[in-house]
Amino acid sequence: MGRNHEVTTVHDLLDENGELSEPGWSRRLLQRYDRSRIKAPAWRIKEWDYYLVLNKDFAGAFTISDDGYIGLQSVSLIEFGDNPWEHTETVLNALPMGKLRLPSDSSTGSTTYSDGRLQMSYEVTEGQRHITCSFDNFFEGKPFKCDIILRQPDMDTMVIATPWDEKHAFYYNQKINTMRASGYMEYDGKKYEFDPKTDFGTLDWGRGVWTYDNTWYWGSGNCDIDGNAFGFNIGYGFGNTSAATENVLFYNRKVHKLDDVTFHIPESGYTDPWKITSSDGRFEMDFIPVLDRAAYMNFKIIASDQHQVFGKIAGKAVLDDGTVIEIKDMMCFAEKVHNKF
Repeated sequence: MGRNHEVTTVHDLLDENGELSEPGWSRRLLQRYDRSRIKAPAWRIKEWDYYLVLNKDFAGAFTISDDGYIGLQSVSLIEFGDNPWEHTETVLNALPMGKLRLPSDSSTGSTTYSDGRLQMSYEVTEGQRHITCSFDNFFEGKPFKCDIILRQPDMDTMVIATPWDEKHAFYYNQKINTMRASGYMEYDGKKYEFDPKTDFGTLDWGRGVWTYDNTWYWGSGNCDIDGNAFGFNIGYGFGNTSAATENVLFYNRKVHKLDDVTFHIPESGYTDPWKITSSDGRFEMDFIPVLDRAAYMNFKIIASDQHQVFGKIAGKAVLDDGTVIEIKDMMCFAEKVHNKF
């Protein structure tokens, strides 16, 4: 069953009762997010900007977030080579409740976090996103730093407005794929340089009020195919998605909408081969894991069990006009996350 209601007009995201005015998906941030229109208490509002910059050999992930009663700022450095390795370092803040002043729109302005140990900034200007970070004592007493540019031409993105059945709960999310990456990361005397011919960044921009206990599935990747930028965003698992899913292909700045997808995660473990299938036959993939970026915490009230699995995907993706894109050895990730927070 296709669930593909597309929002095409500009209007406020929330109505006067604090509910979504038009659940569905869109190619841009057409619905205006205004934190002051939210009817839920401030400690329940979750806002974040997450960037992943990835190539076949390494990746960096950067999070600035204000999740109401907790702020979570984190950096991950990931290597895929012969001995796959990752380290994620997180700074937690009590009760930010809007003090980080994350922008209400992803297309302009700056998102910043600074304390004695971590300075991180995302600057959005015409056609590009600039990520800088300096993290003292990132791992084993050594600092991490980065300076990365993501090029963003005029292009389609994936935006979804998803309600929950619980009153005043909603999720407004934008995924921007296929942004060509340049710049570098540096750690422990090693420089990790990005090449815009082959390397890409993705933005996951989220704003909303969540229910307490959620499990989601999300996968994303980008690659260059003969000079053409290709990417995908797939996901499901939480909220009421009867109006729309977030499953799309990106090709040469245009979005192609998919129906439902399913992750077939082997019972034997996250690092054994998966299959990813689609209800419309337009995304059929084999996924060979390389590294499971697993994180688990349980503070009773706040709990999280995360498996962000990086690996190589191969198979076929079908564009809206029937064109078949053959994918092989494309580095990407697929994850299953269970959160109580």
